[in-house]
Amino acid sequence: MIITGGPVNEQVELARAAEAAGWDGVFTWDGIHVGDAIEVHDPWVLMSAFAMATEHVRIGAMIQPLARRRPWKVAREATTLDHVSKGRFVLCIGLGAVDDAGWGKVGEPTDRRTRAERLDETLQILTGLWSGEPFGFEGTHYRFPPMAFRPTPVQRPRIPIWVVGAWPAARSMARAARYDGLLPTVVGGGSYTPEMIGEMRDWIAERRGSTDGFDIVLEGPTEPGAADDELRRFADAGATWWIESNWETFDPAVARRRIEAGPPKLVRS
Repeated sequence: MIITGGPVNEQVELARAAEAAGWDGVFTWDGIHVGDAIEVHDPWVLMSAFAMATEHVRIGAMIQPLARRRPWKVAREATTLDHVSKGRFVLCIGLGAVDDAGWGKVGEPTDRRTRAERLDETLQILTGLWSGEPFGFEGTHYRFPPMAFRPTPVQRPRIPIWVVGAWPAARSMARAARYDGLLPTVVGGGSYTPEMIGEMRDWIAERRGSTDGFDIVLEGPTEPGAADDELRRFADAGATWWIESNWETFDPAVARRRIEAGPPKLVRS
C-alpha cells in the first residue's frame, strides 16, 4: 500500500493500520517539489518512522530517482534503514519524473541519457559498498578511491533492488534484469496487460536463466473488498507483488478507508 499524503504522524498511524489490516508492504514516495499546495516529506525519514512503527511489512518508496542523490550517501542511508527495519527495506528505483522541481529548477540534469548513466553508476557503487570490502570506482560521473563501508546491510547478498523497466526497451529492461525486481512501464505511456507481463517475465527469464527470486511488481487501484480476476491473471502471468496506489489524491482519509478495507482478494484460477 502506498501512503501518499497527510501529516507525518498521521502517515505513521496509517502504516500501523496497514500492517494490522493484513497488507504486506507500506510504501511512501520520493519527491522534492511537485506543486506549491502539496506537502512533501523526506522519504528516508518517513520510511524510518514506518519501520519503527511496524514489525512485519516491507518498507520502501515508489520510486526513488537515484540520479539526483549522492551514491555513497544512499549507501549509508539504505544500510541504516535496513538495520532499523530489521531487514525489511526494499530499494525501488528509476529515472524519476522531471515534472518534480527537484530536477531542473535546482540544477539537476533532466536529460534521460545523463540520468540513466548516473543511475547505472549509482547501482554499481551501492552493490560495491554494501559488500563491506574495500571498493573504489572510476566512472563518467563518480570517482573515488577504495573504501570499506561497515556495517553491511542485514539482508544478504544485498538489499533487494526493484528497478523500473520500460517495455520493450532492451536497455531499460536489462537494467532491471540485473537486479532483484521489475517495476514495469510501457514505452509511450500505455497500460500493460497480463499478456505483456508474461512476455516481460519470459524475456527476463531468458537473460537470468530463471525468474526464481525475482519480483515483478505492479501497482494501481482496486475496489475495497472486491475479488479481482484481472489481478489473478497478472499473477498467473508472473507478477509477484500488487501495490495499491491512488495518485489522484493526497488525502489521508481516502488512504485510511482503502487500508482498513484490506488487501485485494484474488480469484482462484
